[in-house]
Amino acid sequence: MTSPPSIRVATYNIRKCVGLDWRRRPDRIMRVLGELEADVVALQEADRRLGERSATLSLEELPYHTGLRPVSFEARGTGGGDGLGWHGNAILVREEAAVRSVAALDLPSFEPRGALVAELEVKGVALRVAGVHLGLIPADRRRQARALIERLDGWNDGGAPALPTVVLGDLNEWSERAGSVAVLAERFRPAPPVASFHSAAPLAALDRIFVGPGLQVAAAGVHRSAEARRASDHLPVWATLLPVEAGARSGRDAAARETLAC
Repeated sequence: MTSPPSIRVATYNIRKCVGLDWRRRPDRIMRVLGELEADVVALQEADRRLGERSATLSLEELPYHTGLRPVSFEARGTGGGDGLGWHGNAILVREEAAVRSVAALDLPSFEPRGALVAELEVKGVALRVAGVHLGLIPADRRRQARALIERLDGWNDGGAPALPTVVLGDLNEWSERAGSVAVLAERFRPAPPVASFHSAAPLAALDRIFVGPGLQVAAAGVHRSAEARRASDHLPVWATLLPVEAGARSGRDAAARETLAC
């Protein structure tokens, strides 16, 4: 019997490619992305925040150096620039992955926040991926998490297939169990939290990965390479996922936490 394919996902706040030395170095970020060897990556702060919000990573160089390409969506570039994402959120996939649809969502907030949701086929597995960057105000984060769940539920209610779903991103949540984490955990299973911020001395698990029915977290960790420790103020967080049949998940939701040291 053939084993199900494993899918490696990651989330990474790249701080507009500004490293700990306050230099904008996209080459460092691309090297870290290459080290991750992920099939799907959710980026936060992928675009400049002011002006035309242009991309901080080269669309031409990204596939060459990382083997990853950004998913395209209708609203990209509506700010007048060549932005990579939506409110800074971008989703990268391997060249061989199929992108079925992409939606850019606005989330309720005092400051502009959003999420990017892509329906993909990765290694023959259909799944829905939501990349998100929640706000700085606790009440906003809870509202944003609820709004995201409602939108994801709306796809299924509208007749769309009930795909296995991954939610990943920078939640800005310092608690490992309360606030927006607790809201998302009502619907999704969290991968074990790992400290990813600040990259110089990680103390907080701000960057999180959640999975819905149909997916199992086989392993999860934080990428601590020398390049990652200086490329951004966040470290990338990753998880290895396995597709599972309904009814085969009980007793297998405890993920093995491990740390990737390159």
